[in-house]
Amino acid sequence: MLDRTQPDENQNAEDVTAHGARDQLSEDKPAVRGWRPLNWLKRAGQFFFALSFSSLTRRIVSLNLAGLVALVASILYLSQFRAGLIDARAQSLLVQAEIIAGAIAASATVQTNAITIDPDRLLDLKPGETYGGSDEYSPLDFPINPERVAPVLRTLISPTKTRARIYDPNGSLLVDSRSLDTVVRFPLPSVSAEKPGMVERGMVAVRTWLNRGDLPLYRELGPENGNGYAEVGDALQGQKRSMVRVNARGEVIVSVAVPVLRSRAIHGALMLSTQGDDIDQMVTAERLAILKVGGVAAAVMIMLSLLLASTIAGPVRRLADSAELIRRRIRTRVEIPDFTRRRDEIGHLSGALRDMTSALYSRIEAIEMFAADVAHELKNPLTSLRSAVETLPLARNENSRARLLEVIEHDVKRLDRLISDISDASRLDAELQRQDAIPVDLRRLLTTLVSVPNETKLGHDVAVEMRFEGRSPTDNFAVTGHDSRLGQVVSNLLSNAQSFSEPGNKVRLTCRRVRGEIEIVVDDDGPGIRDDALERIFERFYTDRPHQGFGQNSGLGLSISKQIVDAHGGRIWAENRLGPADEDGAPSVVGARFVVRLPAL
Repeated sequence: MLDRTQPDENQNAEDVTAHGARDQLSEDKPAVRGWRPLNWLKRAGQFFFALSFSSLTRRIVSLNLAGLVALVASILYLSQFRAGLIDARAQSLLVQAEIIAGAIAASATVQTNAITIDPDRLLDLKPGETYGGSDEYSPLDFPINPERVAPVLRTLISPTKTRARIYDPNGSLLVDSRSLDTVVRFPLPSVSAEKPGMVERGMVAVRTWLNRGDLPLYRELGPENGNGYAEVGDALQGQKRSMVRVNARGEVIVSVAVPVLRSRAIHGALMLSTQGDDIDQMVTAERLAILKVGGVAAAVMIMLSLLLASTIAGPVRRLADSAELIRRRIRTRVEIPDFTRRRDEIGHLSGALRDMTSALYSRIEAIEMFAADVAHELKNPLTSLRSAVETLPLARNENSRARLLEVIEHDVKRLDRLISDISDASRLDAELQRQDAIPVDLRRLLTTLVSVPNETKLGHDVAVEMRFEGRSPTDNFAVTGHDSRLGQVVSNLLSNAQSFSEPGNKVRLTCRRVRGEIEIVVDDDGPGIRDDALERIFERFYTDRPHQGFGQNSGLGLSISKQIVDAHGGRIWAENRLGPADEDGAPSVVGARFVVRLPAL
């Protein structure tokens, strides 16, 4: 047969030449010693490049990052920091507004060196009654003076990042902290913002989507539209109220309004509101902190994912490459990488592939040996048949012609027997693999097999005696396997024992349980087996039958029996039965014994 594994002489010569050239170049080139960071960076780049193009690595990294991104997005979206900050800001603004309103009511409604007297009130005074203080008069008599309120408001508002507006009882704007430097009574110009750019508009859109929710939109009203703010309208009715809105830039604005009271009279309303970026700066800082933590976690997760992928994708790739080499048969025998020390699925996969590869090579070698043996065995009868056919025309008489025809008939029968046995042996493995193993009752199987030779004799006048050894007649002798093939084993052993026994003798078959196995023993009273043939009789095409003519047996019966027993996880061997010692003191051989042991069910 053609051996594809033989090395190519030309290839070896080229390899030697190439190695010599490289050695010469390495000798001519000065050696570079020391640590070379570029080489390390190159190797690291190649490693990460190989990992990045691995589908399994991309899936591991993507799934881990997807989970982290979902977690960070959920934290950003469901974070209670913003809501708590808004509530705290609203409460602090209410307290601050009450303090400022009290200060305005205490200072801004007092007129120095001036008093307003109502003549009608004087006429209503009773004898002995005096004109009361300013607290007893209508708030219309004591309006809020913007010139006096401005310094107080500037002092109280300056440390805080809030905007203060004071409205009179009619809802008109009196003072706005944005215009404290140029205080006028009417009207105040609205603050105009520059038109944002494209990037800023994108950020505004994202921030609006995150902050808006169900919050109303904040609009800047004119100086005479104070009642347009719901909180100002409630404050002018004597109730304090807070509101949360979002402006056009997506910034959260918290505003509160409290009435300016003096002697239970409403002199106006004070409205405090946060700057557009006051709360958003703190929320943004908190979200940036979350994103920073998420970024660090993402980097750590990517590194851990790559390390995890290297322990999975790398070994799997090596196993796949080895399997590809085996398929191409580049070398005689390709070893699968051994990862069996790993106590995980990769280790199990490596062990399974190594076992499968070993079984595959064993099967290939067995097929090659079988093919060689078949070719050798078929060549002998074919050679004899060819010689007889070529000699037949040269036969001088009828006796020579009859002997040649007898040889031809013998060789044809031998070929037919060989081909039948070879066909049976070749499909044995496939049948054992395709059929499912089932429980086999050996008591019933052996009883049936023994009854056949006893009734038919099979051309031999040798009876078969069977005995089951057990504690009770109902002992279970069951194994797992294929009943037809196990029956073939027993039939081969019985037929072989009968062929070596003299007419009138008996073949004894014994079945017993030996620990966890079922033992089947076939004894005969024949000449026994030569010591050097005790192992060889199970070889393919080996036969040792001196009492029979050449070519009467194919030598595959015991080989097939051993193959079947091995497939069932059992053992088979042969030995001689020893009797009394002879004249030389050596034990005599009184027959042969074949022992089969199968795992018990």
